[in-house]
Amino acid sequence: MSSAETLVATGNKAHSHGPGSPVPLQARSERPTSYDVADFAVPNGREEEWRFTPVKQLKALFEDAAGTETPKIDASGPEGVVIETVAADALKVGTPQDRSAAVAWNQAPEALAVRIPVEAELTEPVHVNVASLGGRGFSHLIVEAGRHSKSIVIIDHTGAGELSGNVEISVGDGADLRVVSIQQGDHESIHLAQHDALVGRDARLHHVAVTLGGKIVRIGTNVRYAGPGGDAELVGVYFAESGQHHEHRLFVDHEATHCKSNVLYKGALAGDNARSVWIGDVLIRAAAEGTDTFELNRNLVLTDGARADSVPNLEIETGEIEGAGHASATGRFDDEQLFYLQARGIPEDAARRLVVAGFFNDIIGKIGVGEVSDHLHDVIEEKLARAAELSESALRLSGEEAVVGK
Repeated sequence: MSSAETLVATGNKAHSHGPGSPVPLQARSERPTSYDVADFAVPNGREEEWRFTPVKQLKALFEDAAGTETPKIDASGPEGVVIETVAADALKVGTPQDRSAAVAWNQAPEALAVRIPVEAELTEPVHVNVASLGGRGFSHLIVEAGRHSKSIVIIDHTGAGELSGNVEISVGDGADLRVVSIQQGDHESIHLAQHDALVGRDARLHHVAVTLGGKIVRIGTNVRYAGPGGDAELVGVYFAESGQHHEHRLFVDHEATHCKSNVLYKGALAGDNARSVWIGDVLIRAAAEGTDTFELNRNLVLTDGARADSVPNLEIETGEIEGAGHASATGRFDDEQLFYLQARGIPEDAARRLVVAGFFNDIIGKIGVGEVSDHLHDVIEEKLARAAELSESALRLSGEEAVVGK
């Protein structure tokens, strides 16, 4: 259910477990990147980066072929924000790190760019909606925050079909940018994405991932630093129901001095074959002295048949750091909390909702956008109601079986 692996890098030599033995964990920093699709083999599910993913259902997004549709992308923002269509290579923050990202890069020749002016302080968020229309499509988004600006960009993914996309984020020196990516496609949709962010000198990035819908959602978020003093806060919330696979992969590459990163992801699961995967990779390079980093993942399993995999990893190449740590846990309802609430007259269903609300409360507070937090509360309530129905059905079924057994 839950595991943790820590790798302290001592050089570039592979770690051996005996003659002919495969290397069990490939260092995240050594994985290939390329704009050329041919540089990535079609995944078979045995690769380290794909072993948790239902790759057989993603074959169409691994094909280097044009999409059957162009996703509908709409954007709006306060006065002064520049929203325009540009060439996909207008900004290269990151390089595709797997085959699906490389395919999306090549099959989406144009990008929607959102540019926040230098020193602008936006009083309202920029809204971007990416709607899949039922076919297979590709998207490319660019978000640029000018020096010493302050802004919020909300990216809402909706609709049906199969979508693979790239999001590139550039945070100028001294800027404060909050990017909220919401995944709420319909129950049969598939969404693969790579988010790449470059954080400038003394800049701050808040990256928020909210995954609520979709049959398969896999989001890879990668962060690098362009200068000292950068600060990245990566927050995620997800709730997988029966038949849903929600996967989040993060890679924070500390290559500049005196930078910070803080990762906090929380998820809940309910229903048969509800699945979540969280992989957190942090690399502290030899030159990144003064780094301060921590990553945390928590999962709450609400019903039988659900499964969460959680793997935090650290690669540390210097001891001259402020701090580095990680933690991960997956569990069920705390029976003592439930008993405490019920002993005070609160019905079991309401008590369960209160426990889940408390589980999510701190991370929802970190989202920092009222409209998103309110929407998330509403969706969680709906999902909890369905989870309660599943639990009641399971109890009735077990009771009927017990009677038949007698």
